Amino acid sequence: MSTENKAEGYKKPEGYKKPFQNNYFNQAKPESKDIVFGIQSVLETLRAGKEIDKILVQRELGSLEVLEFARMRGVPVQKVPSEKLDRITRKNHQGVIAFVSAINYAKLENIVADVYEKGQVPLLLILDRITDVRNFGAIARTAECTGVHAIVIPTKGAAQINADAMKTSSGALNFLPVCREENLFMTIKYLQNSGIQVVACSEKLSKNIYDIDFTIPTAVVMGSEEDGISEELLRVVDELATIPMSGRVGSLNVSVATGVVLFEALRKRIA
Repeated sequence: MSTENKAEGYKKPEGYKKPFQNNYFNQAKPESKDIVFGIQSVLETLRAGKEIDKILVQRELGSLEVLEFARMRGVPVQKVPSEKLDRITRKNHQGVIAFVSAINYAKLENIVADVYEKGQVPLLLILDRITDVRNFGAIARTAECTGVHAIVIPTKGAAQINADAMKTSSGALNFLPVCREENLFMTIKYLQNSGIQVVACSEKLSKNIYDIDFTIPTAVVMGSEEDGISEELLRVVDELATIPMSGRVGSLNVSVATGVVLFEALRKRIA
């Protein structure tokens, strides 16, 4: 039965307007299994060696043992107002919430060494501050399909790898290693010293991606949805390339752009 039949005879009140929808509140909230809250619970999660994307701590709280453990583990900590914590959970969080990662992070040096030992040509993907979970999941799916050996993300300013990211990746994150690095500038230097060219891709650049030699060891850098690749990274990469476009809209969604670049890399590698 249609909605119209069910509501037969119903009329909207005069002057009725559809309620305003704020995109902030439309964002998916983390599932309960993605978070741990409470000082002792978060502390025990850290002690157990669980992978944690970040910890939110109420701004007014002072020194905590949780903060020291987080520092030792290299887990990012953000001081936030209590209102933000309350929006995540209404339960007694005691001013501390940890976001547990759905994956175990890999060590980049181990990935690079393993790829070379297998006689393969490295293809890596560096994501500079990609914060949208669904974009990240879609990128991971494409990366796995195109033979990327690992995704590299920064410790701070990256999308949380949660159940939503896993779902959007269609399970690709179960097979594709993700490396979390403190400093992407130093990471690029390390890759270059390991014989890997680093290619930054953006619509603001001049060289065509179809002129890049992707058959040699390569790491592709893609930038954030807001402001692209940081200037610091652009200054140190080996190649600057763009995706040619002829339409009136001057940019692509980052997951679509990443797909274009990675499939070009794959095309050249299997040609």
